[in-house]
Amino acid sequence: MRLTRPQLIVVVNRDPLVQRLCLIAAAPSEPWRVIGCDTVSTGQSGRRGYFITPEGVFAHTADILDYRALGTFNENHVRGLGLKGMRVWDFGWRIAAKGWRPDGETGEIRLLVHATDPDLLEPRLGRPASQGCVRISAAMNRFLDRHGVLDREQEAAAREDMRVAATLPADRTPSPLAGGLLVVIDKADAT
Repeated sequence: MRLTRPQLIVVVNRDPLVQRLCLIAAAPSEPWRVIGCDTVSTGQSGRRGYFITPEGVFAHTADILDYRALGTFNENHVRGLGLKGMRVWDFGWRIAAKGWRPDGETGEIRLLVHATDPDLLEPRLGRPASQGCVRISAAMNRFLDRHGVLDREQEAAAREDMRVAATLPADRTPSPLAGGLLVVIDKADAT
């Protein structure tokens, strides 16, 4: 994939020893710069039903609507998507390795980036724990959401489509460098 303009890119390192999200300022003809990083949790191996977060470059498009967490508790009394109102970015159906299968068998998962339970799971960010999505802190969720870091296409579509507009926060201040790329890598030396 080639960049045609300067933009922010969200890079997630799924290496079990790293588990970080870094916000990168990328430009076609300049060195890329790390703006900041935060801990995440990606797919966990060894548990049935848990997939390994897929590697790759994933575009955030207006063709798939994001949504807001309801803040409800599941049967284990965990708010899996975080507090009410937290943004859930949807990157569509993706092929991922079944973390419980030693043979590398794959299946489809819905690749999401979302907050997690602030009391029980947010303190555990920094190690693999998700079912294949990328769990982020509430602070990172608010930052990405308020500044439209992944919302270049959504901002344009929101002018014509009220469904897209409804997913964007009213108090947002979109960055002029907003992009729409999530890059997932697996590198122990790429912090």
